[in-house]
Amino acid sequence: MFAYSKQYGLGAKEEDAIIRCLSVISNLADQLYYPCEHIAWAADAKIIHVNSTRWWILSTALWGLSLLLGIGRSLKIILNLRRKLRNPERRSASKSFRRETKMIETQVKSEILTLLSNLADLANAIHWLPPGFLWAGRFPSWLVGLMGTVSSLISVYQASGPHSEKSDDS
Repeated sequence: MFAYSKQYGLGAKEEDAIIRCLSVISNLADQLYYPCEHIAWAADAKIIHVNSTRWWILSTALWGLSLLLGIGRSLKIILNLRRKLRNPERRSASKSFRRETKMIETQVKSEILTLLSNLADLANAIHWLPPGFLWAGRFPSWLVGLMGTVSSLISVYQASGPHSEKSDDS
């Protein structure tokens, strides 16, 4: 995660300022999440002598924040891509137009999957926060497992490679 955040930096290569801002803040939340989770784990393992509860709450809140920012980022990317698809200036019957359209549609599908994965994880993150916050602690075990499974299956699918449909010229 640190290597990714360092490589992304302040997102200078990102064209959209909103996406850049959401990404940078999300990277910061992710960077803070990991040490908090490790402190909580070390406290539970009696390696350090601090109250782990606060650290677990903080790490879960940072996880939730990162997921919310990721959801916002995915929504903005989807809106930008759909706007690009509807742009009348890019309409053409050429193969490059069809190829670009197919590529944009594939990107939209990928972002929708990322959005669904983040929503499933966010539902679980809220469940693990202290009782009294939205639906915290109210999910039955099977629903926690289902949300985690949905998120994991989407992640495995996305990691397994490109899933673009065959283009017309292949």
